[in-house]
Amino acid sequence: MRTGEFFFHTFARRDKARIRIMFRQKLQQKLQQRLSPQQIQFVRLLELPAIEMEDRVKQELEENPVLEEGSDTMPERGDEAAEPLEDDGSYAEEVDMSLGDYMTEDDIPHYKLAEMHDREDRHEDIPFSSGISLQESLLEQLGLRDLSEREKKIGEYIIGNIDDNGYLRRDLISITDDLVFKAGEDVSEADIQSVLAVIHDLDPPGAGARSLQECLLLQLERKPQTHCTSLAITVVAGYFGMFAKKHYDKIMKNLDIGEHEMKQILQEITALNPKPGNSLAGISDTAVQIMPDFIVETNNDDLTLIMNQRGIPDLHISHEYTDMLNDYAKNKANRTAEMREAIQFVKQKLDAARWFIDSVRQRQETLQRTMQAIIMLQRDFFLSGDETHLHPMILKDVAQHSGYDISTISRVSNSKYVQTNFGIYPLKFFFSESTQNESGEEISTREVKQIMKEYIDVEDKHSPLTDDILSVMLKDKGYVIARRTVAKYREQMDIPVARLRKEL
Repeated sequence: MRTGEFFFHTFARRDKARIRIMFRQKLQQKLQQRLSPQQIQFVRLLELPAIEMEDRVKQELEENPVLEEGSDTMPERGDEAAEPLEDDGSYAEEVDMSLGDYMTEDDIPHYKLAEMHDREDRHEDIPFSSGISLQESLLEQLGLRDLSEREKKIGEYIIGNIDDNGYLRRDLISITDDLVFKAGEDVSEADIQSVLAVIHDLDPPGAGARSLQECLLLQLERKPQTHCTSLAITVVAGYFGMFAKKHYDKIMKNLDIGEHEMKQILQEITALNPKPGNSLAGISDTAVQIMPDFIVETNNDDLTLIMNQRGIPDLHISHEYTDMLNDYAKNKANRTAEMREAIQFVKQKLDAARWFIDSVRQRQETLQRTMQAIIMLQRDFFLSGDETHLHPMILKDVAQHSGYDISTISRVSNSKYVQTNFGIYPLKFFFSESTQNESGEEISTREVKQIMKEYIDVEDKHSPLTDDILSVMLKDKGYVIARRTVAKYREQMDIPVARLRKEL
């Protein structure tokens, strides 16, 4: 055998071996943990705050005729009232099946399952009229201008790309491409710029700006022109970077002006609206309503927890439908296909009602035990209302005291509020990391932040406190905090650096 043939046969045998390995069949046992539909329902209810839970209960009452309001006792499976359902073996196989038998994820096609989950995760709000929006106001004003149909179409597309703050976030070249491909309008960048200049002349001043600098310039140009306004335009147009960084001394030197004129320029610019779209916010936006999930009342040294269940009624299962099932179980002679289909639907709704009632009760118990753990860990704050009395607390601490998993505590603390004698607080307010003072005692980072804020509130604005000085002041008070940690806490509180806090 020649050398080439030898290598050919050798590789052919190897390829056959690989193919046999690739297509080898084998049995394998695997243990998977999957949430049941009831567990999924409970998790979703647990995440809902009180006001959304109220809407969810109302929705379930409308969709499930078996579910009724009011306190009542309904015999569960295995009680005497449910025994007639099991009097016949064939009937038990035919009718007595749980909701899981109808809706197991193994039996539902994947595309249907994804569609169901999408519908459940989607929150659809009922549209309502709350006044005119910024875009509607601009379109109405644009219609009053003497423009051609082509220019109006360009203007309408530009206004459609203006956000609620009043800014045009897309560049003109992208808008040109969109009009060519989507609207079939062959326009140039100069055409877009010409129509944009018309939009800049509409109210509110500054709408349609592409940057903060342009927004401020548009507003200044619309104001009556005075010496101070002219200087403000010069500063924004030519020295905006210095102005943003508060390098006022460099601006005064370049413009050869004094401190008095610089203060007037500051007053002129700071009086402008950096978000012109918000001028219609009082009309178009609606106030966010907060309903506390918990109420903690303080009486001397006693704390009382009250679960806010206002708007969430007691639920029970209708006896009418359970009686219908019992009558069907006794009537063996006259069972038609239509009756079997109807009773199957009723049984499905009964199971769904039981599951929902159990999930609501389980949610109530979980919320109560979790809040009791938080009250125990933050007792000093609930008695005094002083933030410096907050103790370090993380999700793990609450989980250990309540007996739940950390993920459950995270879901409970999300979007939930508690009403106290000192105000309403989100549950996330009570969670904070820990640090140590010079005696080695663990304290909450919130306590350090509160002291930092007090120092900054009373600082001399002409010479604000730097991070290094704050670090020294905290050390003198017994908190050994590094400068970089002070900077981190300051950024978490949305407080700018000392240079940006400086005032003339």
